[in-house]
Amino acid sequence: MLTLPPKVTPRAFERLAEIGAAAEGKALRVAVEGGGCSGFQYEITLDEPKEDDLILEEAGERVVIDSISLPFLTDAKIDFTEELIGARFIIDNPNASSSCGCGTSFSM
Repeated sequence: MLTLPPKVTPRAFERLAEIGAAAEGKALRVAVEGGGCSGFQYEITLDEPKEDDLILEEAGERVVIDSISLPFLTDAKIDFTEELIGARFIIDNPNASSSCGCGTSFSM
């Protein structure tokens, strides 16, 4: 089975530039951890890239994913959205069989 890396939207990279992530030597880390209401949850933080990370880069801004989380994020889309309830990075993950209303928890 072919595994495709996640895609990062231009809006997500623009938001990283707005908050000055690269200027601080940081990248957006997207990780998958056990827990949450549906079995797995996304952990989205600003962090320094590590040696085993997949680095997705555009215009100097970076999104990093560790090797353990990568299989859970195959062909996912990492985006940024602004709504009335707030602004946040979101993950559209075709591997998730169900998700929770919180938007950060999912099952496979």
